[in-house]
Amino acid sequence: MKGFLYAAFLLTGLVACSPQLTPFSQDLYDRYRWTDEELKNIQFYLSDDIVLYKKGDSSEASIVDGKIKINKENTGERIVIKKGTPGVFLFSPKANRFAISFHESDDSKYLMFGPNEAIKGRYALLAKDWEKYKGTVTYQDQHYTVKADDALSILMVDLEKAVNNQIKNKEEKGRKIN
Repeated sequence: MKGFLYAAFLLTGLVACSPQLTPFSQDLYDRYRWTDEELKNIQFYLSDDIVLYKKGDSSEASIVDGKIKINKENTGERIVIKKGTPGVFLFSPKANRFAISFHESDDSKYLMFGPNEAIKGRYALLAKDWEKYKGTVTYQDQHYTVKADDALSILMVDLEKAVNNQIKNKEEKGRKIN
């Protein structure tokens, strides 16, 4: 029983210490009007996995014994950015657009996020274009494909609500009859 109580206490302590993530939205941005320098001090997190992929085809054609022989090789690249990965604000190319880097040191590896009215103005992954089931994003000056579901990957922040209550306490002494 003591072990169970200790485990429950430890788990409660860990949960209490972990960040309470809140979606970053246009309303939040408008309310506090952070500058680019202030945004660089905010730790962003990713709400869901984002998978970038691109296919590369290389093929050769040769003529052997009067026949055309085609050797085709499928290659590709896949970059996975996991849910909860921390990211930093790099710059804002225009109003309501954030370049966020999830790479540990390379500022040329970033994705663009902006408010999506379909999900209450939350800052979601932006693509150059969206087709029915996929989109095209630019990452390190190269084009990658993402699934349409990745459009719902949003930026999260650890928002501690600091409330400053200033309440003056007065104690009445009472009143007696003259």
